[in-house]
Amino acid sequence: MTLSFEQKLQNYADLAVKFGIGLQAGQRLIVRTPVESAPLVRLIAESAYKAGARLVDIMWRDDAITLARFKYAPRDSFEEFPTWQTRALAEAAEQGDAVLSIAGTDPDLLKDQDPDLVALTQHVARTHMDPFTTHLVNDGVNWSIISVPIASWVAKIFPDDRPDAQISKLWDMIFQACRVDQIDPIAAWHQHIEQLAARAAYLNAKQYAALKYTAPGTDLMVGLTQNHIWKGGDSTTQTGISFIANMPTEEVFTAPHKDKVEGVVSSSKPLSYAGVLIENFSLTFEAGRVVKVMADKGEEVLQKVIATDDGAARLGEVALVPYSSPISQMGLLFYNTLFDENAASHMALGRAYRFCLENGKEMSNEAFAAVGGNNSLIHIDFMIGSNEMDIDGITATGEVEPLMRAGEWAVSVNSP
Repeated sequence: MTLSFEQKLQNYADLAVKFGIGLQAGQRLIVRTPVESAPLVRLIAESAYKAGARLVDIMWRDDAITLARFKYAPRDSFEEFPTWQTRALAEAAEQGDAVLSIAGTDPDLLKDQDPDLVALTQHVARTHMDPFTTHLVNDGVNWSIISVPIASWVAKIFPDDRPDAQISKLWDMIFQACRVDQIDPIAAWHQHIEQLAARAAYLNAKQYAALKYTAPGTDLMVGLTQNHIWKGGDSTTQTGISFIANMPTEEVFTAPHKDKVEGVVSSSKPLSYAGVLIENFSLTFEAGRVVKVMADKGEEVLQKVIATDDGAARLGEVALVPYSSPISQMGLLFYNTLFDENAASHMALGRAYRFCLENGKEMSNEAFAAVGGNNSLIHIDFMIGSNEMDIDGITATGEVEPLMRAGEWAVSVNSP
C-alpha cells in the first residue's frame, strides 16, 4: 500500500505527538518552529488536542527576520534577548508541559555576518536558555526535535533541482528516516528502539574505561567516566513519561571523562552552526581540553565556540552510529545536525547529559565535574565517523576489544 503525501504528513504529526514527545492527557504543549512549517504545525496541534492536550502554544521563528537583525540592528543591541521566551519555557518545564522543537534553517544564513556578533548572539541566547536546558539534560521534561524542509535549506542540499522537486525530495527522506512512510510507524519505531536499547545494554555491561578512535586524520583516546550509562533511542522523564528526544535517531551515546581525552580528531562532515558552515576541521586535545583548532572554513567561528566557557573546550558526549545507518545510506550531506549526526559517529563539545552518569541527575555541578562530567552552556555535536574509522573499547585492565571496524559494529547484538 502506497501512502499519499497527506497521509505521511498526518503520520508524522501523530508520531511526533504520541511517540516523540509522548504527550499525556492534561499536558500543555509548546511548539518552537520556523514559520514555513505552519501546515505541519496545524496537524500537530490537532493531534495534540485529540490526545488530550489542555493548550497548544506556538513560538514562531523566521530566518529572514534573524538576518535582518544582523544587517540593520544597532551593533550595541546584540546583548538583548526576548526573555519572555525563556521565562515561558522554564515555566513550562517546571509545571510539566511538553516541548516540541522543529528544526529547519538556512545553513548559510549568517555566512557573511560578523563572527563576533554571531558568537555574542549565541552566547546571550544560551545564557538565557540555561535554566530550561538544565531541565532537558536532567530529564525534567518530555521533549523532541523533528525537522521540516524550508526552501533555503533544500536548495543547499539539492542545488541542481527545481525548487518544488527539492522540497519533495527532502520530505520523502524525512518520511523515510522517521519511518512514517510505513503502515504502522509506531510499531516500526518500537522495534527500532529495542535494537538501540540492546546495543546500549551491551555497552553498559562492558563498562569500557576508554574508547580508541583511528581514522585518516584521527588518532584519539577518549576516557569514559566510571559508572557511565550508554543511552539509545528513548528516554524517561523523572515523572515516568517515555519520549524520543531526536527523530530520527540511530545513535547510542554516553558521557566521556572531561579530563581524559588525548590526541587529534578530524571531522567527516561540515558542521552547520548558527548559520555558518565549518568545514574540514580538526581538534587536538591534551588532558581533555582542546589546545589546537584547524579548519578550512569557519575556523574563527569554531575558535569562538570553544572560548564560550571552560567546558566548551571539552567533550560532553561520544556517540556511535554505524556507517550503514539508513540516513548514511541516503548518501547526502544534510547540513542539519539532527540528520547528519545520525549518519555518522559523532562527539559533542560542551555540556554532558546528567543521565549518562549513575546518579548524575542528583549531583551538584561541582560533584558532577569531580567525577568527570562536563558542565558548559553549549552542547554542539560534530561528525567524525566514516567507513574508514575503527573504534576499540579499552577495558579497565587495559585489554583492547574491537568495537567498530570500517565504520560498522564489530560485535552483533540481538534485541529482545
